[in-house]
Amino acid sequence: MKTIAFITLLALISVLGLNAQDSISISGYARNYTGVLTKDPGNFSIVQNTFNLNFSGQTSKVGFKVNPYLYHYFDRKLEIGLREAWLDLYAGNFDFRIGKQQIIWGKADGVFITDVVSPKDLREFLLPDFDEIRTGVTAFKGNYRFGNSTLEAVWSPVFSPTIMPEAGSVWEPQIDFPVVPAWDNSTATITPSIENSEVFLRYSLMASAFDFELVGAYFFYDDPALHLTKQIDPISMQLTGLTVRPEYHRVTMAGGSFSAPVGPFILRGEGAFYSGRHFQTAAPEYSDATVEKDNLHYMAGIDYSIGGFKLSTQFIQEHVLDYEEGIRNEKFDNTMTFLVKKDFFREQLWLEVFAYVGLNESDALIRPKVTYSFADGFEIIGGANLFTGQTGRFGQYDENDMLFLKFKYSF
Repeated sequence: MKTIAFITLLALISVLGLNAQDSISISGYARNYTGVLTKDPGNFSIVQNTFNLNFSGQTSKVGFKVNPYLYHYFDRKLEIGLREAWLDLYAGNFDFRIGKQQIIWGKADGVFITDVVSPKDLREFLLPDFDEIRTGVTAFKGNYRFGNSTLEAVWSPVFSPTIMPEAGSVWEPQIDFPVVPAWDNSTATITPSIENSEVFLRYSLMASAFDFELVGAYFFYDDPALHLTKQIDPISMQLTGLTVRPEYHRVTMAGGSFSAPVGPFILRGEGAFYSGRHFQTAAPEYSDATVEKDNLHYMAGIDYSIGGFKLSTQFIQEHVLDYEEGIRNEKFDNTMTFLVKKDFFREQLWLEVFAYVGLNESDALIRPKVTYSFADGFEIIGGANLFTGQTGRFGQYDENDMLFLKFKYSF
């Protein structure tokens, strides 16, 4: 049924495009993406064929975009989806966007700090392109522009959580339960209602010497807290069972970001205060293994170009306020990122290395990549995803080192 609907949608939009001639723009790409694990040679980590389309159009009063996509895998069902489908309305200094949309906030690269409107698809961890990691959210967005400033308000009537890896996936997070748990999903969904809707606000200024954003939000945190119920034998006092109940909790966020050129450098910063986060804890006084704490999340970054090389680094820290012993997160979680990028032959060949480094656990994800523009619109992309360490956000995937090759045609 989904396949028939997808083909019908493409046919309908194509006919409309032919009738509208130049008023509708059609673009997209076809891609093959193959990854092989290095520590278990011959085993594929991914074989994916992608077909992505963008239909868009705009007049002085209205605009629209529809972005259907198709993922074909060798080991799972055909996936057909709609990344974006929205309608724009323009009225003087006001514009309104209604429908499923990706909304991007903040200045950080590869890190989500104030970028909280669009949920994430983490089924392949942080390896896909970020326009594929971010998923569309159904929302009503309004902008009011005055001078170099913009006020933006977003209301999302339907909560969309982070999409996590399936059980058994090589990207399933490692959670150390003392016994095999039973799962209670009674609180794992949020019923769509006015009461359960989400609100996001942003003020942004684009000046000649700098730009910055101030943001605020009241929303459900996209990752669930895992509430635990233990079954204890009353005689031996030994643990006999464990029930895990995922639940999404409301948080309030306030923060901002900026970027500014200073001589040959570009300085970037971003920070957010979260109230109402739930953290996992092993402390015995918390019967369900979670504790509510406020926390800070912030980044300082610098970009520099020299001799055709683009260099960038960021320091990211997450701080749990009013910290107590037993919380599984550390009081200060420190991460750095590094980027080196250079083009050759008039942007026909690109060499790039991007790395996440976890300072607390001495783990890392290192991503060297080569992109060759073989012909107009056709790219060959080869690289590796290399994990180091034994524990931590990246070290837990130490067995997942992979080499990959992509063939991509954009039109």
